Amino acid sequence: MSKGGKVYLVGAGPGDPKLITLKGVEALRQADVVVYDRLANPALLEHAPVQAERIYCGKLPDQHTMRQEAINQLLVEKAALGHTVVRLKGGDPCVFGRGGEEAEHLAKHNIPFEIVPGVTAGIAAPAYAGIPVTHREHGSSFAVVTGHLREERPDLAVEKWQALAQGIDTIAFYMGIGNLSMIREQLIAHGRDANTPVAIITWGTTERQAVATGTLATIEDRLAEHPEIANPAIILVGDVVQMRDKINWFDPQMLQ
Repeated sequence: MSKGGKVYLVGAGPGDPKLITLKGVEALRQADVVVYDRLANPALLEHAPVQAERIYCGKLPDQHTMRQEAINQLLVEKAALGHTVVRLKGGDPCVFGRGGEEAEHLAKHNIPFEIVPGVTAGIAAPAYAGIPVTHREHGSSFAVVTGHLREERPDLAVEKWQALAQGIDTIAFYMGIGNLSMIREQLIAHGRDANTPVAIITWGTTERQAVATGTLATIEDRLAEHPEIANPAIILVGDVVQMRDKINWFDPQMLQ
């Protein structure tokens, strides 16, 4: 049972430290403990009091500094001691951030919590690359999809790929570079035009941002020309990608 502690599940935004919300900054300023991950800009820790405990729990694909179960329990334990805890998560805590699982665990243990939404990379990274995810002439629907696609019943997989390929104008795949070949093959096989534009954006909104563009047919070859592009990255599929030629506004040098 909580003794006055509380947990804030805070979205840190996509990378640029100025893209965190005011509410997120307010939570950090009152934190006793900050539990932060790899995609939260370290500069945001400066908003927390000097005496606040800072705990890193970052993850890489197939590598875990702290497993999710341990993170869940850590949040409960720190809040149960009466601390104000900020769980600082890249992007939005509820968009592939395990925020729902952490909130469920807190609720199970009667720990008060708030969810503070953040700017998600699937929208922000394309915007910084000069690509709006919707546009009246190029796309009226938008979906975010995990790039870590699990095997499942073949009939369900076919239905999902058909829906993505034929029913969604713009698709943002998170952390999917390792599955790029499969993603492009499945979209084409289920009805998406091989000439559909594609952009891959790494470290979007930061000084490390890099972008590769092509089509479903050519993107693997184009990616090979950009060794600097790796996870974390967004794979954006849709006609909106062609807007980059007209409104590409962001120069990473601006942040250096």
